[in-house]
Amino acid sequence: MAQTGLFAGTIPPRALHRAANELPFVKIAEGAELQLLQVDIEAGLWVIRTRLHPGVTLAKHKHTGEVFAFTIAGEWKYLEYPEISTAGSYLFEPAGSVHTLHTPPSNTEVTDVWFAIRGANLEYGADGGIENVVDAGAALSIYRELCLAAGHGEPNVLGVSDALRS
Repeated sequence: MAQTGLFAGTIPPRALHRAANELPFVKIAEGAELQLLQVDIEAGLWVIRTRLHPGVTLAKHKHTGEVFAFTIAGEWKYLEYPEISTAGSYLFEPAGSVHTLHTPPSNTEVTDVWFAIRGANLEYGADGGIENVVDAGAALSIYRELCLAAGHGEPNVLGVSDALRS
């Protein structure tokens, strides 16, 4: 069958895949684990999956770009807002959004959330000043370091070319 339209005369790009067990989860804080699924440094995009135990509160932070979130399991909320995200919930955060992610101590399971993040997270310290900045490049560096330190080897994150792996 002859191709027509957008990919006429070319081979369409392949979909890229990682199985759930191909990229390790690494500890980023007490009761919090992260899996970096994809990174596009030029576009400022980083896609993560987080697992959070009951009663975890992450640092208050501000997003410089949009964030898209889907809850796979468990329950979580932002302390600044009334909405509670449960399994199957979708959340959109506009650029400039400021909040503190929290999992209730009453959770009976680990909370599992997928996030696609554009731009950086500006993490606030106790004094209200910016304490840490995490963007796509920093997320990749941090994840690689944590994987290697935990003995997992070099992670095969989607979007990372062989040149960036060295």
